[in-house]
Parts: sequence; C-alpha cells; structure tokens
Amino acid sequence: MRDDSLTFRSWLIRRVKPEMTISAKLGRAFALVAGLAVALAVGAESPPTAAAAKPAPTKAAKPAKKTVEPQYKMVVEPRAMELLKATSVRLAAAKSMSFTATVGYEYPSKPGPPIAYTMRYDVTMQRPDKLRILVPGDGPASEFYYDGKVMMAYAPAENLVAVAEAPPTVDAALFAAYQKAAIFFPFTDLLLADPYAALTDGVILAFYIGASGVVGGAKTDMVAWANKDLFLQIWIGVDDKLPRRVRAIYAADPLQLRNELELSNWQIDAPVAPDAFVSQKALAAPRMDFVRPESAAPPGLKPLVKMAPAQTSATPSKAK
Repeated sequence: MRDDSLTFRSWLIRRVKPEMTISAKLGRAFALVAGLAVALAVGAESPPTAAAAKPAPTKAAKPAKKTVEPQYKMVVEPRAMELLKATSVRLAAAKSMSFTATVGYEYPSKPGPPIAYTMRYDVTMQRPDKLRILVPGDGPASEFYYDGKVMMAYAPAENLVAVAEAPPTVDAALFAAYQKAAIFFPFTDLLLADPYAALTDGVILAFYIGASGVVGGAKTDMVAWANKDLFLQIWIGVDDKLPRRVRAIYAADPLQLRNELELSNWQIDAPVAPDAFVSQKALAAPRMDFVRPESAAPPGLKPLVKMAPAQTSATPSKAK
C-alpha cells in the first residue's frame, strides 16, 4: 500500500531525475581534489634553463600507475538506528497527536542564488481514521479533512471543496489522496502506522552527529541518514523522543538546494474534539472534482503559479 511518493524524498516537487548516488558523488569529489593537487604540484616545478638543458638518453617510458580514487566507507551505526527507532516507536504508539510543521525550501532563481519559501501546516491526527491539516500560507490557504469515510480538500478563499470517499485508515487515506489529487505532505512519514519502515527505507548511511540544545527549545540528538536519493539530518528530543527538525538534500540535485522541516507545539494523546475532523463551511461550499492538478486546467493552458506540495486540487487553476 505504501508508495515512494509519500516519503521524505518526495516532500518537495522533484526538480531533477536521479543520476548519481551519494557514494558516487563523494567518490567523484575526492577524485577532483586529488587531480587538482597533482596539477598544482606539476605547475610548481621550475622549468630548466636553455643553458642547463642537456639531451637526456632515451629511456623506455614506464607505465603510469593507476590512481586509486579514495572512497568514503558508508556505515550504518547502531546508535543512529536506535534513535530513529525510538522516535518511530513514540509516534506509532500515539493514539492522537497534533503539531505545527513549518517547511522551508529553496527554489532556483534566474539571477542564480536560490529563493527561500516557507509554508506552515497545523496538523491533528487521531488513530486509526481521523486527520486534519490546515495550511494558512504562504501561498493559497487550504484545508484537508478526513473522518474515516470521506476526505475533503477545501480552498477557503475561493470557497470550493473537493470531496471523495476514503478508505478506513490514515495510511490508506494519505495514499488515496496522492493517487487521486497529488496531495502529499512533507511530514507524511510521521503519520504512518510504521514510521520506522519509512524513515529507514533503503538506508546506506546512518551515524550519530552529537547533541544540540538550541533546536525546538529542547535537548536533542542529531542523526545523519542517507539512502541513494537523499541525505537527511534529523534532530530528536532527548527526553521525549519527538522529532524537532529535519533537513534534507537530494543526491541528484546539482544545485544542492536545502529543504527544512521544523516541528513544534507537539501534543501527544491530548483530547481531541469530535468535530475537529470536519468543516461545516467546507460541506456547504460548491463542489468540484477530486482530481490530480495536471488535469484541472484545459489543454494548452498553464497554471499561473506552479502547484506546490500539499496545495490541493480544490484550488482553481489560473492561466496566462
């Protein structure tokens, strides 16, 4: 039932196709440094003067030695995996949870330096079949509701709602929302029934970085993690084992743009109002089809603003 589109490696729109693994990139970087050092050493030698130059006896050239490219050895440290396991167990055991997710991501600009964008998500979930995600901005505001039977994507400014029948679990509903309307969220892994399986999928590198006392107002442990697509750093609370920050860079991104997720205002197993997962305004709004964004605009027309992650299909298309 799980889809790669619902993992951290896809919490932003993919800008490039995977071309190179992290280990290959490291190897290429080391090879470049080694080649530069050789070039500098050769350039530093003083050429002989014309007077001192004498014909040297001809000797058979020795075959050049092959340069061995140094490789960084990928390791998966047990301590790092234990910390990822601890935060996954804490999240999976929660009967209800709410938190604020502030997402910062960089996007290429024509002048060269990347432009930074920020989005905020107010999340409330109750297992096994309740979810509410409010996105006040930046960009078009949107709201997502799921009550175990129906899911709704609502655009308050336009007063339009997309409604569809939904499967009976949060995991399945998130998958269905992506399949039907390309709705996905950068923190989806944290909401799944088994976060550990998602957070460690395809791991080739994991190590403990150290402690921090300045993230999220709590003492945290820093862990680095990577698979062939992504290098990720996560800050995990020492006392509560809750994730506080996630920072990701994609291996195939030539610009190495940075993507960050700040997690705050955690409430675990707090009471949730029965009507939290439905909106009367959304129910009363005019309805539209629950479809993927690329099929929302007429052929030949392009959206004025490129569809961003978690912007729902309830946002009407605008064309130039």
